[in-house]
Amino acid sequence: METALEFKEVRKSLGGKEILKGITFSVRVGDVFGYLGPNGAGKTTTIRVLLDLLPPDGGEVWLFGRPSDPETRRRIGFLLENDGLFDGLTAAENLFLFARLYGAPRPRVRELLELVGLKGKERDRVGTFSKGMRQRLALARALLHDPELLVLDEPTAGLDPTGQMEVRELVRELAGSGKTVFLSSHNLDEVERLCNRIALIHHGEIRLQGETHELMRGDRTGYVVEPSKPLSPELIQGLCSQADLGFAGEEGGALLFEPREGMGLKTLVSRLEEMGIEIEAIRRARASLEELYRRIIVEEEWGTSSQS
Repeated sequence: METALEFKEVRKSLGGKEILKGITFSVRVGDVFGYLGPNGAGKTTTIRVLLDLLPPDGGEVWLFGRPSDPETRRRIGFLLENDGLFDGLTAAENLFLFARLYGAPRPRVRELLELVGLKGKERDRVGTFSKGMRQRLALARALLHDPELLVLDEPTAGLDPTGQMEVRELVRELAGSGKTVFLSSHNLDEVERLCNRIALIHHGEIRLQGETHELMRGDRTGYVVEPSKPLSPELIQGLCSQADLGFAGEEGGALLFEPREGMGLKTLVSRLEEMGIEIEAIRRARASLEELYRRIIVEEEWGTSSQS
């Protein structure tokens, strides 16, 4: 599959501190790629190098199958944390200004205002806009030249729940129209909902990357059991007393098991039936990005602090 973006052993130091430590990852055409990491992990520096706002100290950045250059970077649209809009201008005036810089036709402005849900707000000054409206307008600006790759840096940061949902829906629509999206975020739920592939950066190193569903599926070897009826306290106590079953708790009436190595699904079901537990449904447990994040980042930080 064609690649939209590649980082190849990219290094970058700032103020004598190494921020990116030879990172390598790739984004395929059509991906919604989530770039995860805590604050200070190197996400913003990665984006600055990608957009040629900072030169790398080593390694290479490739766009659409060739080394990054002004021509390939014109195929990128971006939304950074600072929206860069002019408060004293109207929504339409902001877009007309940037349309001239991009060489985009005037009808494109009306089209994009409608796309991002700002039709009827063309003559309103941006200084009166809510944070969510500003984000939508900034996204419209990023789309003026019809880019193939969209780079979004924390697009829902600071938004209320309604604003977050609106921006997420826009990202889904854009991905559905064939855009490749590079989404930098520390919002785990957002990335899990939107992204088909992810990479996780921590202390300037890529610690995890791949297909989102495969990474989550592979992180846990447990089962979720839905009993036909609620369990009595005695049965719950009985589950807790049998360590090899790996009873990990109850959630919404469902039982979570992480059996010891060697115990298969058939054995687990047989043991539960012997205890008098009637099973209505059973499925493999599905890990969340939060669990992956905790395992890789939180536990590592805890281990580091414990050793110091």
